[in-house]
Amino acid sequence: QVQLVESGGGLVQAGASLRLSCAASGRALRTYAMGWFRQAPGKEREFVTALSLSGISTYYADSVKGRFTITRDSAKNTVYLQMRSLKPEDTAVYYCAARFGGSYSQDKDYNFWGQGTQVTVSS
Repeated sequence: QVQLVESGGGLVQAGASLRLSCAASGRALRTYAMGWFRQAPGKEREFVTALSLSGISTYYADSVKGRFTITRDSAKNTVYLQMRSLKPEDTAVYYCAARFGGSYSQDKDYNFWGQGTQVTVSS
């Protein structure tokens, strides 16, 4: 079992950058495939990006492709979400999650979740 804690959210202006961190304890993150999801007020949780178990393959929602980057630092047991050129529509609570298998874009396939961190982008 792994415990996940997100940090790095905040209030920024459109066009700014933020880096979210997802620190893990209890088990090495390299034993999981990882993902980031987000949920805006009044909307369902949606897939943002994922990293394969090997750490080689990455996947992105079309809405963030070219602006967001997921990476993993195994030495720090932390996954990062670098967000650039932020837009007001990126405003949401961002969650990191870990899974053993299944689909990278389906939240039901993730086994462990963090508590979330708020990102607010003003126009």
